[in-house]
Amino acid sequence: MIDYSSLISDKARTIKPSGIRKFFDIVNTMDDAISLGVGEPDFQTPWQIRRAGIASLQQGKTFYTSNWGLADLRKEIAKYAWENYHLEYDYHKEIIVTVGGSEAIDNALRSFVSEGDEVLIPEPSFVCYTPLTIMAGGTPVPLKTRMEDGFKLTAKTLKEAITPRTKVLIMPFPNNPTGAIMTREELEKIAAVLRSTNIIVISDEIYCELTYGGKKHVCFAELPGMRERTIVINGFSKSYAMTGWRLGWVMAPKEMLAPLVKIHQFGIMSAPTVSQFAGIEAMRTGQDDIAYMRDQYDMRRRFMYTRLQEIGMPCFEPEGAFYIFPSIQKYMEDDEEFCDRLLRSKKVAVVPGSAFGESGRGHIRISYSYSMMHLETAMERIEEFVNEL
Repeated sequence: MIDYSSLISDKARTIKPSGIRKFFDIVNTMDDAISLGVGEPDFQTPWQIRRAGIASLQQGKTFYTSNWGLADLRKEIAKYAWENYHLEYDYHKEIIVTVGGSEAIDNALRSFVSEGDEVLIPEPSFVCYTPLTIMAGGTPVPLKTRMEDGFKLTAKTLKEAITPRTKVLIMPFPNNPTGAIMTREELEKIAAVLRSTNIIVISDEIYCELTYGGKKHVCFAELPGMRERTIVINGFSKSYAMTGWRLGWVMAPKEMLAPLVKIHQFGIMSAPTVSQFAGIEAMRTGQDDIAYMRDQYDMRRRFMYTRLQEIGMPCFEPEGAFYIFPSIQKYMEDDEEFCDRLLRSKKVAVVPGSAFGESGRGHIRISYSYSMMHLETAMERIEEFVNEL
């Protein structure tokens, strides 16, 4: 009999399963349950984008692409960077197409993190940063953000966390799970701390198109002196409702992209060809679709914030992404128990804030990327639940 436990690597053993997927899996076994737990747009990929993917299959375009991705897609990404941020990237050597943003984050960390290097991670934030840092051999260092500060990273917090072992700072804005964004003025203060260091920035900007209240996303590489140290990660999943297409991209100086391409080359080879053809169409014709979806998310955002206030659940008003992050501490200390009891008694799935780091403890993440009908019903059930508590 094989002792499988003795064969598992130390790093794989260290990593905890995703706190998001745990509740998602339970929901799938329940009738009439409402899941507000996964960051999955309820919109279909716009038809003209799907049609471009279908056409590529009909035309027999089922070959491997370059490791870097289709040249036409990289040209569109370069055009996007210039038109939106006045950033110039050479599509030949400074842009690579990846299998979603998650592969890009993994490859970026493995490209620059050696054993013992410290990676600064603002928390609460996306669940993959810490395990991927550990898999790369690094030491994750959480940087606590607070609801009172709008869940923003402050220059003071950053400066106090930097040590001689600090190699990477992850900038996860707009933020999952809090919905926080950072203004140009706030980002400038972060940049001022970094200018005298040799720290690399991985800027995860997957929600860049989803900001509200007239606020426009600022790409971290836009700031003076930051392009040369910043790996910008983005993708199609959230903005274009293309989660299942698994398509992302990385922009960085060619010297920084070279090691990343090697890892991508051996681990993945190339992103799916059909997805890349769809991505070209998305970048050329998808802006109206983004605007429509953003307006719908904004309506849902305002509804959720108002309802949570009415129910009496303290929360920060999100300014980006499609999540809201209320506190449940007036009702219960254990956020995981809160989510478990809510799911089993009212059949509503949300995610415990502690899944996003210790800084998220005492909160829950609710995704409003679902229909108004589902949101209205879910909020009625949540109100019943907290009243019973």
